Amino acid sequence: MSPCVLDADDELMRLLQDGDRQAFDTLVERHQGPLLGFFIKQTHDRQLAEDLTQDTLLKVFHQSWDYLPRGCYRGWMFRIARNLLIDTTRRHAHDALVKAIRNHPEDDNDLMARLADEIASSEEQADRRELARIVDELLGQIPAEQRTTFLMHHYSGLSLPEVALAMESNLPTTKSRLRLAREKLREKLAERGIFDPASELSTNGEPRHMARQPLTNGDRQDPSS
Repeated sequence: MSPCVLDADDELMRLLQDGDRQAFDTLVERHQGPLLGFFIKQTHDRQLAEDLTQDTLLKVFHQSWDYLPRGCYRGWMFRIARNLLIDTTRRHAHDALVKAIRNHPEDDNDLMARLADEIASSEEQADRRELARIVDELLGQIPAEQRTTFLMHHYSGLSLPEVALAMESNLPTTKSRLRLAREKLREKLAERGIFDPASELSTNGEPRHMARQPLTNGDRQDPSS
């Protein structure tokens, strides 16, 4: 079975190749949100993210002739996005992937808030925003290829074959990067006192529910130590 299945995006790209500008407008409506979210999580700079989103969609328009309808539009589009991100960080002479500035920490749709929902037990939901902030911080400590794979899959909603296409990698490598990202997040969360009672991932590769380890007064340390 092919990892990519022909879908509405392929039909829109075919129409765009035939000169239908309305098809491009529809593609923008369908994908500018996920693209913007991806760039915000990578750069932590909303203005830069908006510029990169616009540049990506313009490249989609100008390179539409190069697209072959194979059911892999999102992977193709995110490969353009990733290459633009790499070029931009090189031009700016700094690594925008690890900047620690958040423009919208209260966004209810933020990936970290959703991840917090997955790993926090029900009695800890009051601390979900704190946990989301911690996970967002820890993502900046994960190698770029693993972090980008994690964000594309969990935040932008790409399937693993689509992520592999976007990352110009193969499926086994993509799966390995995602697994390593999850494991490193789990380990770093445990260092913060948020631990996995089973000390292992679930059989389907998803993190098991994690609980915050209570600290007694004797366990608390000076943050400066």
